[in-house]
Amino acid sequence: MNVLMVVTSHDTLGDTGKKTGFWLEEFAAPYYTLLDAGVRVVVASPEGGQPPLDPKSDLPEFQTPMTERFKNDASAQQVLSSTVKLDAVSADDFDGVFYPGGHGPLWDLAASKTSISLIESFERQSKPIAFVCHAPGVLRHVKSSTGEPLVKGRNVTGFTNSEEAAVGLTEVVPFLIEDEFQALGAHYQKGPDWQPFVVQDGQLITGQNPASSEATASALLKKLR
Repeated sequence: MNVLMVVTSHDTLGDTGKKTGFWLEEFAAPYYTLLDAGVRVVVASPEGGQPPLDPKSDLPEFQTPMTERFKNDASAQQVLSSTVKLDAVSADDFDGVFYPGGHGPLWDLAASKTSISLIESFERQSKPIAFVCHAPGVLRHVKSSTGEPLVKGRNVTGFTNSEEAAVGLTEVVPFLIEDEFQALGAHYQKGPDWQPFVVQDGQLITGQNPASSEATASALLKKLR
């Protein structure tokens, strides 16, 4: 089985002067969950090469056994440092796709025509598509085969308004996932802040926050099997 992981190339947190990128746990946990199950994982990003790591996700309080494993894994670090360019991959070559979050995707992947088209291709081929934390925001402009928003009438989750408020970025992010999904006609669901929560609707899998990373990947794995 082959799974594509798509990470952000965006490293600027609005006009705060601070850095962002992908969230380490949201990459490491799914990467190893899939790898340990014998899945071949290819990592891509809009610009290719080394994607930006959200520096906050590298702080001691956000480390897990999976992130520690990554930091001691030269092979995985090489995979991450040499991501392929997103416009060079095709849904035809993969059995499913996983998007880790971090705030970066809200700026680049949510607006990327390449990413939007790729997700639509996976969806048209009835292949599982999974997104965690802020990554569900990349579905903002994705359409179903009928031309309606892909999430319209679908059960989804993603980083909550209250979680965004807790990290002090409500006024910084380009949009709030909870509000956006509701505006698009999705059936937005959420669990307690910072606790694992995953929603499945057909081949569409979404996880609420970093703590949901491994469970989201496990749900993807079950769909693949």
